[in-house]
Amino acid sequence: MKNKFTDLNNHLFSQLERLSDENLKGEDLKVEIERSKAVAIVADKIIDAAKVTVEAMALVGKGSFEKTDLPLLLADSNVNK
Repeated sequence: MKNKFTDLNNHLFSQLERLSDENLKGEDLKVEIERSKAVAIVADKIIDAAKVTVEAMALVGKGSFEKTDLPLLLADSNVNK
């Protein structure tokens, strides 16, 4: 996988730094606020998807079902090897 949660954290902190720019005013500030809202929405979706994956892994760990039972959407490409 190309993107990691450290990348997400870096993007979020970069966006925070842009919002903290005291020279940002007027329309530029409004644009940056809208961009921040969009970034936050996408970040929330990424985090929600990760939570589902972690919950599935926990169920596998508890023996509730096998890794091979995971839907392809949640399964790692190496899970059935």
